[in-house]
Amino acid sequence: MKKTAGVLIVLCASFCAAQKSKPLITLDEFMNSTEIREARLAPDGQAAVIWTSSPDWQHDRFRDDLWLWQQKTGGTVQLTQSGYDSSPQWSPDGKYIAFISSRALADEDTDDKDDDKEGTERIWLISVAGGEASPLYTEKLDAHAFAWSADGARIFFSVEQPLTKAQEDARKEEWKDVIRWREQERSDLLLAIPVQSALADAQKIPGPKAAAKKEKEDEGSPLPKLAKVLAKNEREISEIAVAPQQIAFETESVSHRMEGPAASEIFLVSADGGEAKQLTNNQAAESGLRWGRDGKRLYFNVRAAAGSLEGKYQDVQGRLYVIDPVSGKVDRIGADFKGSLEEFAIDGDGSLIVEGLTGTQQQLYKVDGSKVDALTGVAGTYSGIDAAKQGHRFVVLHSTINDPTQAFVVDSAGSLEAAKAVTNFNPIFHERAQPEWTTYKWKSDDGTEVEGVLIYPPGKKGAKQLRMLTLIHGGPADADGNRFGADWYDWATLAAANGWLVFRPNYRGSSGYGDDFMLQIEPHLVSVPGKDILAGVDALVKDGIADPNRLVIGGYSYGGYMTNWLITQTTRFKAAVTGAGAVEHAANWGNDDETYDDAWYLSGAPWEKPELYQSEAALFQFDKVKTPTHLVGGNADVRVSFLEDVLMERAFQQINVPHTFLAFPGEGHGLDKNPWHGYIKVREELKWLDKYVNQ
Repeated sequence: MKKTAGVLIVLCASFCAAQKSKPLITLDEFMNSTEIREARLAPDGQAAVIWTSSPDWQHDRFRDDLWLWQQKTGGTVQLTQSGYDSSPQWSPDGKYIAFISSRALADEDTDDKDDDKEGTERIWLISVAGGEASPLYTEKLDAHAFAWSADGARIFFSVEQPLTKAQEDARKEEWKDVIRWREQERSDLLLAIPVQSALADAQKIPGPKAAAKKEKEDEGSPLPKLAKVLAKNEREISEIAVAPQQIAFETESVSHRMEGPAASEIFLVSADGGEAKQLTNNQAAESGLRWGRDGKRLYFNVRAAAGSLEGKYQDVQGRLYVIDPVSGKVDRIGADFKGSLEEFAIDGDGSLIVEGLTGTQQQLYKVDGSKVDALTGVAGTYSGIDAAKQGHRFVVLHSTINDPTQAFVVDSAGSLEAAKAVTNFNPIFHERAQPEWTTYKWKSDDGTEVEGVLIYPPGKKGAKQLRMLTLIHGGPADADGNRFGADWYDWATLAAANGWLVFRPNYRGSSGYGDDFMLQIEPHLVSVPGKDILAGVDALVKDGIADPNRLVIGGYSYGGYMTNWLITQTTRFKAAVTGAGAVEHAANWGNDDETYDDAWYLSGAPWEKPELYQSEAALFQFDKVKTPTHLVGGNADVRVSFLEDVLMERAFQQINVPHTFLAFPGEGHGLDKNPWHGYIKVREELKWLDKYVNQ
């Protein structure tokens, strides 16, 4: 035992020395990171296409690019260059990649577009052998979802039912710029286009006669001339999954407002078109539609906090289901798993490989009926899994707190440990001093055990009396753990590099700790998790880890809810940074695009539970606030209304609480329009905290 302890001391000393020899990461380096959004494996497993998003500082936007890895070359190269390309899908023969792009057509007037859109989001195709991408159609129709036919001859896609030119002119004449709330919402069409004919059309150079003919056609049907209508649905078609003879699709609200689970259901239609049959009618929002390899069973998941098929709507952990499209019988699979089942893939022999979140780790599991067996991987977070249709290969993303997300190609479920990365984005993080971290557990006020993560400044693990930032995750159906984050929302490791011990509590309502733990947030939306967080802060102070005189707090979205609430409950925090967090629940219920979820959290509508809507709201206790607070919000946010931020600022102005308020123009809940907004957010938050608590 003594020998082992001595070795550990030497290793720790060596690690600390290595960290001190490296420079700390800067704000510029941190915010310049590239995010891997998706990786999709070719049908034969010999290539992968990877979708990334990265800041384009010069043009005040984020760019989306596609990259190609091929087994035969062993390298990954950039496939598309426009910066507007996303959501790739392989053709069944592996020769083409279809993707969504808002890039302009060669002859399209790029000045004639909406202020909040880059352009029409059409489907494009590119040959893996090389060459330029071609549009599947040229009409100004935004594709909501798409999928290849089983034989690769057609692409199925959904669009809002367009108006003819005459209908559009009549609408403008009658209504001008007036928005007819709900009334003007239009249904979706499921279309099919023959791929080779569309590619041939795209190669034609239109002459004067062809241009005149095209203009005349536009006067009639606004749909692509090669398109065939397969189905119509009063809702938006948001996902499409194809079997040889039939198509399953998932719907959602046209307005994207979650006012009830009825808008989210699965439908089935023949691959040749016809009347669509509704397969589900439940209290959940399904997603991730996948046909089994036999084409006879349809798998789907219900993500955490998206309801449940087992009864009345409630926010439980992620679950996995299979449906028989003939009988409509639905079975839950993987029910023995105690954590949250996330994305999944079906490999060449029909086996289900699923991402499962438990505590601070997200690992891969093989699911057979209710049974769930862990695959032998490495610590951290696996996500974004996709499997080849032939053989046993799959591609998956993996990261840890200190290892940026990379795409890994895995030969089989049994060789996960031997997976090798096929990408190398964000190498700067390994060239900089890295923080150390550990899990931390404590008891809440009622004896419930709660877990969180402590991220130490580089070289400071084990130190005492550190200044501490309690950084609260959003959701609330989420959990902080061993995964990489480097953006405006997840800046914990940057805070650690700036001398903060970062405490990330997984309070009640977090996923990965069982349904009971998650359900205990209802109906006390902020007070129960608030007690969990304060108990954790108390425990860290009692253990001598955190300096009670140098405590600060912050969070965004639901983390903002909690920050706003907690500064009404205690004056121990010397400063707070908050964003996109409600301060009351009645108006937010009316303005939120996930209204149904909000009503569940508080066990009813505002007129049904007025006492809870008030008692769980920070606004009515603002007279207790003394904490200097920095606020941020996107002025186009409808997930948590921007007016909640305005309300909070006005209250603080009235009661003389020191504060600042940054409003980001054009941004919604996620600051994904202009990278400078996120950069300035984090820059000013760090400055605000340092202003009130020095190192």
